[in-house]
Amino acid sequence: MRLSPSVSIILKTLLSFTAFFAAHALFGVEDPTPPTEKSFDEYMGNLSREYSFFTVSNLWLLVSAALVFMMHLGFASLESGLTQSKNTVNIIYKNVFIISAGLVTYAVWGFNAMYPSENFNGFFHVGGWIGVDSEKFYEVMTTRSGAYYTFWTDFIFQAMFAATAASIVSGAVAERIKLHSFMIFTVLLVGIGYPMAGSWTWGDGGWLAEKGFHDFAGSSVVHAFGGYAALAAVLLLGPRRGKYLANGKMRPIVGHSMPMAAVGAFLLWFGWFGFNGGSVLSADPQMVGRVFVTTALSGAAGAIGCMITCFIVLKKPDLSMALNGILAGLVGITAGADVIEPGWALLVGFISGIIVVFAVVFFDKLKLDDPVGAISVHGVCGSWGTLAVGIWGGGEFIWQLVGCLSYAIGAFVISFVFFFLLKITLGVRVDEEEELEGLDISEHGQEAYPEFQIRS
Repeated sequence: MRLSPSVSIILKTLLSFTAFFAAHALFGVEDPTPPTEKSFDEYMGNLSREYSFFTVSNLWLLVSAALVFMMHLGFASLESGLTQSKNTVNIIYKNVFIISAGLVTYAVWGFNAMYPSENFNGFFHVGGWIGVDSEKFYEVMTTRSGAYYTFWTDFIFQAMFAATAASIVSGAVAERIKLHSFMIFTVLLVGIGYPMAGSWTWGDGGWLAEKGFHDFAGSSVVHAFGGYAALAAVLLLGPRRGKYLANGKMRPIVGHSMPMAAVGAFLLWFGWFGFNGGSVLSADPQMVGRVFVTTALSGAAGAIGCMITCFIVLKKPDLSMALNGILAGLVGITAGADVIEPGWALLVGFISGIIVVFAVVFFDKLKLDDPVGAISVHGVCGSWGTLAVGIWGGGEFIWQLVGCLSYAIGAFVISFVFFFLLKITLGVRVDEEEELEGLDISEHGQEAYPEFQIRS
């Protein structure tokens, strides 16, 4: 149907004003001059492209949040598989609590503490409920030029990150920690410790951000923070009974399900594409594609580096080590996935795979019992990945080093204080009988595999 010229002009005018006000509301477009008929198609095309990019970017960030959420299933599966069957219910229960309490705590306090809007001294900011000023909450993210997502989307993406630090600690303290003490520790770490440390780099005006410290998706902010928090907890908690013998030798406590551990590792690798890919904070095709490539290559190179090292050092192809090699490579590239070239990403991952083997052996020699290797994977390799940005990613090495040490020391001190206070008040360790029986029975009164449980 062909419209008359007068009707066509009226419709085009209405469309131009509608598009203008929509663009003004979403992107802060300031040009008040309606387009001439000659420029109408070009004008509408520009607005359409801008709005489409905003929509796709917002959707991609939500998809990424869902991928990061799935990583918590990966943590639960990996930790369960690498530990004894008598503690499976306990480990899965802890991971259910971590993500649930993490989301609520981050909404109630953590998000506004980590991303302060005013009165921020660069080190610590008082948080508050996410919806205190819901109108401002919406407007801040959608009216500023260059915003590629709403503030709601930003919150849910960052909230999925927040609980990861506690998930890292969960594996390191598995099989001997009191459930209620761990739950309190989780709330303190996710609610206070992580947002404070995160604001140093990702908060507007954070002291490390001001110095040019670069941590794209959290090799230090998330992973090293969790790893060194785990180190403090393990130090205060002590090793599992029977792990280290009186003659100085170590008795391996074998995980009950390597298939479950492998599923967990691959779920984490898959989720990492959202962890790193979403950290682009838009659907920029070049950058998202590049981050996917560096992430995949580093994870693969981490596995290969770990496999080769195990053959040489341990004289055997250890599957649990190979799985940790994948994770080591992924942790290593997370800080520089956006700035390190794919060729160098291979090297970052390969070195991460070598480092993780020696780190696991080192901590065992110190009698620091970490059932899943979380301190080595997330702490040590997170620090390495942060430094790698200063070597191959164009970052200033001295500030990468300062940031690396700040997160290691900060996480250790924060965690040590929280854990020590719990130790002298509520206690943090189950007694010997409960540990031998298994936490599934002593803490939960149920078994993960009742038909197959071996009874003594």
